[in-house]
Amino acid sequence: MAASPPERPRRHLKPDDLRAAAQLATQATLGVIGITEGVHQAVRRRVGLSAGDAPERAGGLTGRVYRAIRGVAQGLGAGVDGVLQAVLPLLDDPARAGAGDSPAREAVVAALNGVLGDRLAAMGNALAQPMEMRRAERVLPLSRADRFQDALGPCRPHVLLMVHGLCMNDTQWRRNGHDHTDVLSEALQATPVRLRYNSGLRIAANGRELAQMLERLMDHWPVPPQGITVVGHSMGGLLARSAWHEGRRAQHRWPALVKHLVFLGTPHHGAPLERAGHGADLLLASSPYSAPLARLGRLRSAGITDLRYGHLRHPDEGRIDAPLPLPEGVACFGVAACLAPRRGLLAERLVGDGLVPLRSALGEHDEPARRLVFARGNLRVVHRTGHLDLLSSPEVAAQLRQWLAAAPPASPVASGA
Repeated sequence: MAASPPERPRRHLKPDDLRAAAQLATQATLGVIGITEGVHQAVRRRVGLSAGDAPERAGGLTGRVYRAIRGVAQGLGAGVDGVLQAVLPLLDDPARAGAGDSPAREAVVAALNGVLGDRLAAMGNALAQPMEMRRAERVLPLSRADRFQDALGPCRPHVLLMVHGLCMNDTQWRRNGHDHTDVLSEALQATPVRLRYNSGLRIAANGRELAQMLERLMDHWPVPPQGITVVGHSMGGLLARSAWHEGRRAQHRWPALVKHLVFLGTPHHGAPLERAGHGADLLLASSPYSAPLARLGRLRSAGITDLRYGHLRHPDEGRIDAPLPLPEGVACFGVAACLAPRRGLLAERLVGDGLVPLRSALGEHDEPARRLVFARGNLRVVHRTGHLDLLSSPEVAAQLRQWLAAAPPASPVASGA
């Protein structure tokens, strides 16, 4: 028997990563220079000296010095980019073409996109993660019907879409050897598809793109689609709600196919982690000496900022903070986690799952217009469980199976070829 060919090595670092990192380093250097100049100007104003027409830009000889430093930083960045452009083709090993990225690299890129993804996209940085539909480890090319079917493989009429959370990617649904995707695809007799996206972009921007992508997915599905189940962890649940809303606004066909929406630790009304960051902004801005440093606090991505109050609407609607109810005609389920060992009002309010307050995950709010109304029996609280533990909890898996196993049986598997 012939020996099987060795598995292609995984890439921990791509050649283009060097150029992307150099671009980030240049931007970071320019940012520090701007902060230093801002502090300089704040001190001048405080001691009664003129700060010039531009409050954060020095004038005269001092201004020329800062401009010279900026020019050096930009020149070094351009020089490094020129060198890398000449060297990178020599570093790219043709024998490794087709080799996949390592889980370590994918996790780092996902985290970087969560924190700086909007800036990476604005700079055209190679590390900016495009939105992709994936089956296992293969990207589903929605622009090519023939290639799409090859990548999809055998499929069923029911689609299970898994949407990850902030700073994560689609491979991280598997945790401690468990993956809810396996449990739910079996319970629903559905074909699983996973979304990968830049979690640093505005939730509503990602929602609009996902709505358009789901419409194309249904266009290419090899068998007549009969239902869609969406499972979102953390920010993924907010993205699912935003996408459904955008799909309805655009009069897409796919929202009518959605049977279930499942939320795992979703901060429907915001997460305190981002609110703490906003508090740091206010504290820094309270002193004229530290006010320029508030820029550091604003390095959070637009996606993280949207988590402050769970904003889901696009700015073109006028009010991004307007309440958005749960989708009509869709069975919605929610699982909230709590680190406390047992139910207790004070412990649940103070602890939550470590990232998301319990009331936020349950859709509760003091304002009636903002409360999310789940059907009786469609909410579950699991104790002694953290935010990420929701992905591997046997208790959560059993609850999800119980909720969704009652779905009508799907037709036999159809070939995607």
